[in-house]
Amino acid sequence: MPPPRLYLASASPRRLQLLQGVGVAVEACPVPVDETALPAEAPVARVARLAEAKVRAAAARLPAATLLLGADTTVVLDGASLDKPASAEEAAATLRRLSGRTHEVWTGVHVLCPGTGARAQVLERTRVRMRAFGEDAVAWYVATGEPLDKAGAYGIQGLGVFLVEGIEGSWSNVVGLPLERLPDLMRTVGVRFPF
Repeated sequence: MPPPRLYLASASPRRLQLLQGVGVAVEACPVPVDETALPAEAPVARVARLAEAKVRAAAARLPAATLLLGADTTVVLDGASLDKPASAEEAAATLRRLSGRTHEVWTGVHVLCPGTGARAQVLERTRVRMRAFGEDAVAWYVATGEPLDKAGAYGIQGLGVFLVEGIEGSWSNVVGLPLERLPDLMRTVGVRFPF
């Protein structure tokens, strides 16, 4: 019996590419979710809440879906989230803050089988050490346009890798989805893996 198709409750092309890259039969189902942090909400609590909210919204939109996955990722420095920059200037300011420092990338993942109600969730942390880079590197990277749609203003799967010195933990988590956690998540909701 073939495994069910996975519906990804996310508009992230990177999450979709990660899943397709490991052979998962997946279909994107972007859903509108207000991603504004709640008052005094910690970054880790926020990604967990948003991952679940995306799955709930997708379940309401796709009542016949058998398997849904939602995820949310944030870059955390000094206890605060570094969200997607709204401008080139904001991207440059974020990159200056990251230069020569270590930050954390947190992803919340929520999986739901609407038919059975089975669900599983995980929070994944990766530590990223950035090189000490100067204004020339900041100007070059911002000019590529790559930082503008990325939390933390860089993409480790693209040119941003040149700004990274090393990581501790899951590389795919920094991209937006910790693939290493999928087998256990799927088994928890009763889906055989791999699929």
